[in-house]
Amino acid sequence: MTQTSELVIELADLTNPRHQRAVVDLLDHYAREPIGGGVPLRPEVRERLIPGLRDHPTAMILLAWQNDVPAGIALCFEGFSTFNARRLVNIHDLAVHADFRGRGIGRALLRAVEATARQRGCCKITLEVRHDNAVAMGLYRDEGYAEPGGDAHHFLAKKL
Repeated sequence: MTQTSELVIELADLTNPRHQRAVVDLLDHYAREPIGGGVPLRPEVRERLIPGLRDHPTAMILLAWQNDVPAGIALCFEGFSTFNARRLVNIHDLAVHADFRGRGIGRALLRAVEATARQRGCCKITLEVRHDNAVAMGLYRDEGYAEPGGDAHHFLAKKL
């Protein structure tokens, strides 16, 4: 757990109803914003999200609380680096509620993810970011994130 004045960052306990609500509500808030797609989470997604995350063996979720109010989330999954033969962490979603932006919560979440990854013996942290999300790109670069090997890598996806 990381704590500074009113900010507390902790690993989510998905058996805790308060943590469950925070995860769903923060992800829904992010999804509703233009950068998150501009559409709320569908009811069936809201219903399946916590059980699905609870059943996923590599899920690692950090919640940021500002004055005991859910303010941000880092939803991560552990993977494996074949070239390093070690675990890695992928930040799948990093979001700070609009009411709490500009307070360093995103930076604190990134640093808490890094500390947790180091404790778990991971060799790196990966993430994806939209090319038009200049604020996030600036934060990630400030925290030492860069394209591996320059522009030689592209993230691709295929919907099923």
